[in-house]
Amino acid sequence: MTQAPTPTADTVRRLVRTLLKDGAAASAGPEVRPASPGAEPVTWLIGTRHVLRLAPDREAAAGQRRELRLRDVVRPHVPVAVPTSVAYGEWAPGLTYTLDTKVPGGAGAQHDVSALGEADLAGVLTGLREIPVRQAEALGVPRAAPRSLEALRLAAEGAAARLADADEFDAARLRQLTQPAAVQLAAQPGTAVLVHHALTADHLVVSADGRVRGVLGWADTVVGDPAEDIAGLARAVGSPAAVRAATLAGYGARPCLRGLWLARCDTVLHLAERLDAKGGTPLPQLRAQLRHAWEAILLERVTELREEDDEQEP
Repeated sequence: MTQAPTPTADTVRRLVRTLLKDGAAASAGPEVRPASPGAEPVTWLIGTRHVLRLAPDREAAAGQRRELRLRDVVRPHVPVAVPTSVAYGEWAPGLTYTLDTKVPGGAGAQHDVSALGEADLAGVLTGLREIPVRQAEALGVPRAAPRSLEALRLAAEGAAARLADADEFDAARLRQLTQPAAVQLAAQPGTAVLVHHALTADHLVVSADGRVRGVLGWADTVVGDPAEDIAGLARAVGSPAAVRAATLAGYGARPCLRGLWLARCDTVLHLAERLDAKGGTPLPQLRAQLRHAWEAILLERVTELREEDDEQEP
């Protein structure tokens, strides 16, 4: 099997010169730099107006082709910007690229999300739920089975003990999620929707006034558990903001609490793995996610689920 080439800054410059036919491209070309630490060699900022993404293998190339089609479907349904491709092709045999317009604004970690920003996030969650599952699957979007919150809870207990030994976390906080509560918060049948599945701070474009201006990173989108996107928002912008956005989008206590505890268990596990020298996410980023996910919310009494279920009974 032929080894795929590794793209370099020179590879990117040569490609960009063929794509951007303005005066800058005809000479030295626009500035080319990795989009973020660790993003090289697949994601590059091109000047101030474009982002170039290179698929490193054939599986990623297939995902990129699916993503471009999906973004066109999603765009009319959400109130924020979704990247638009201005050029698409192959940078090596069988390996694709897309040159996207850069969505103005900063990463979610740079600015706090305001109340209007929470409404923007609610619009994203609402729009994703409105897209017919059959339409998404016709594009090749895969299904993802809901995760077991009980299995995640058990794994997080051991990780929490390791974090407590390292003075990173109070393991007693995890006891709020009991075994019966984890079972009660299992995903309900028939609730699968289109899920972004990567609503990280890096994929939220937030302006200085706290509005969410765009959502990036649609390559991991699946048909699955909507609580996963609530969990992603809890890690990215904090649990209170995530739950308020989900509530505005029409989600009840069960998916909100499920998303909250998915996020909390995930952040405990990810930080413990990093302390064990596994994974490459910077420690400050993982600590920020842990802090966001464990912010207190008003919905933390699981008994409220019974009240909600009682209200829904005919």
